[in-house]
Amino acid sequence: MTTTAAPRSSSASKSKQKAGITEGLRFGRFPITAVQPVIEEGRFPAKALPGEDLVVGATVFREGHDQLGVSAVLLDPKGKERQRVRLAPAPGERGKGTDRWEGLLTPTAPGPWTFAIEAWHDRYGTWHHNAEVKVEAGIDVELMLAEGAALLAEAASESTRNGADKRILRAASEGLADASKTAEERLAAGFSAEVAAVIERQPIRELVTVSEQYPLLVERDLAGRGAWYEFFPRSEGAVFDPTTGTWTSGNFTTAAKRLDAVADMGFDVIYLPPIHPIGFQHRKGRNNTLTPGPQDPGSPWAIGSEAGGHDAIHPELGSFEDFDAFVARANELGLEVALDLALQAAPDHPWVKTNPEWFTTRVDGSIAYAENPPKKYQDIYPLNFDNDPAGLSKEILRIVFLWVSHGVKIFRVDNPHTKPVWFWEWLIGKVNKKYPDVVFLAEAFTRPAMMHALGRAGFQQSYTYFTWRNTKTELESYFHEVSHVTPAFFRPNFFVNTPDILTEYLQYGGPAAFRIRAALAATASPLWGMYAGFELYEHVARPGAEEYIDNEKYEFKNRNWEAAAASGHSLAPYITRLNAIRKAHPALGDLQNLTLHHSTDDATIVFSKHKTMPDGSKDTLIIVVNVDPHGTRESTVTLDLSALSLDPSDNGRFWVDDLVSGESWEWGEYNYVRLDAHVEPAHILNIRR
Repeated sequence: MTTTAAPRSSSASKSKQKAGITEGLRFGRFPITAVQPVIEEGRFPAKALPGEDLVVGATVFREGHDQLGVSAVLLDPKGKERQRVRLAPAPGERGKGTDRWEGLLTPTAPGPWTFAIEAWHDRYGTWHHNAEVKVEAGIDVELMLAEGAALLAEAASESTRNGADKRILRAASEGLADASKTAEERLAAGFSAEVAAVIERQPIRELVTVSEQYPLLVERDLAGRGAWYEFFPRSEGAVFDPTTGTWTSGNFTTAAKRLDAVADMGFDVIYLPPIHPIGFQHRKGRNNTLTPGPQDPGSPWAIGSEAGGHDAIHPELGSFEDFDAFVARANELGLEVALDLALQAAPDHPWVKTNPEWFTTRVDGSIAYAENPPKKYQDIYPLNFDNDPAGLSKEILRIVFLWVSHGVKIFRVDNPHTKPVWFWEWLIGKVNKKYPDVVFLAEAFTRPAMMHALGRAGFQQSYTYFTWRNTKTELESYFHEVSHVTPAFFRPNFFVNTPDILTEYLQYGGPAAFRIRAALAATASPLWGMYAGFELYEHVARPGAEEYIDNEKYEFKNRNWEAAAASGHSLAPYITRLNAIRKAHPALGDLQNLTLHHSTDDATIVFSKHKTMPDGSKDTLIIVVNVDPHGTRESTVTLDLSALSLDPSDNGRFWVDDLVSGESWEWGEYNYVRLDAHVEPAHILNIRR
């Protein structure tokens, strides 16, 4: 519903009459439609981050030929106006008759913000257009000049304008009325840059139409920005005794020693797979076999045994005191701990005895284990939310609150798409009402409709299809989708690998493939992540599967980080550089500012990230990547200079500094690029201002 402010010249009685006429109508004086970002007519809030530039738009039009002005207004959680920006015809839409208007709003702090769209009769714009056409044609010249003089004199009398602006408007009015000068000279007084600046700061508005206010949930930085690193704490510090053939598990104390290296690489979040007791019944052995040996530790996702369930810690990892110390050490290093929330149970989980109604019982009396045909997970019972939704939901809420009390503010949720969406809306709503800083990441590799619904329901971020988007065409399409189609409700976390996913691209692409994927993930999205071993180029898959052989899900893995670094067989220095670039360049912290550019080579992708800072400075990066890990690619790159905030009329030349190699070049609209995947497959170019 839109409302219309009373016309400036209307009397009180006329206003009442007009209000009666328009009451209950959906259109205001000027139609405001298709407002964005709005999710399902405002039933869910759009997502935002502090300092993030949000593209705000609407389709706004009017009858006749007079000019419209359109603005977006940003209101803080207390309802106070914090920003007002004039919208302009959407890029690429000018002159096409689409009546689409866009601009940027930038909230500054977490909380439930709102925004609205305003449309009005643009009196100055209308006069400017008419005067420009008529005076040049010699039609109604004196009338046009007189109307302009009167309009600017009236604007100069407005009490809300400052003294300097009033003087500029009065002088322009007097210039328009000065009959001793030519019509062109008089018109120039009303068209001056000084007048335009005054009107831009405070337009002359009439018949103001205001949309309803739309919700905008601004969440903390780590809800939408950050670099994630995953490791298994049981592997960090695990010791194998070759004489006995037995393993001693790592624990929180030994795993804490790895945190320094993770922090040194520039990561923000350390993500731990489930740390709870692991079931013994139907435990999986090495490489997912059904015949485990006595030393096989089992999958951490098969949660629960006589030692406890989701509210307990695996005895070999340590105590709650040990976990608290691990979290404290991570925090000291600038890391937050993300914990896996896997809502499923091993056959010997305590819930199986205490609450069998939380599972699905088959006709033969057995409890159904998890299946994703042809995959079978005999060591896991999925939960059933239909038998006792209230009891099960409250128990899970209790568990989440327990871990929050131990310093966990981020949860990576395993397979959320196998639970009802209503449950997530309820759980995340309950948690965030009490703890607004808690973040949920959806591990939902499934159909787009479900992934998007989970974002609407409250998940702050999600795993994505990026993992399987490898060609230039695939990447361009996906980058456009996540940055310009779905950002209001879907924040993409570009993980390059997971314990479950080792793509063919990494299996057969060699070290170049690892550099390519890391460079793309770290620059295209404000969120990216990796699973330990990626920096060691681990790439051997289990035959016939897209996952690692000797998978860490089912066994201990003792990696020799020091030897890899000493031999130079480590991607850690490159990853460290990528994360340092991310921290130094705010443009990489926004999602919607990605622009694709053209290259003549079908394996060279080019995109940019641009951001204008509050102080007026500009941060602009151009990323050029050869996505063919097997060879050298040459291309001519064509840049959209306007997207880079560059003036094409200024010779179109500028200097760029490669933040990876340290080299510098003079670039322009057209540029030759040669990238050897085996030397350096990516340019990350900073425009020198």
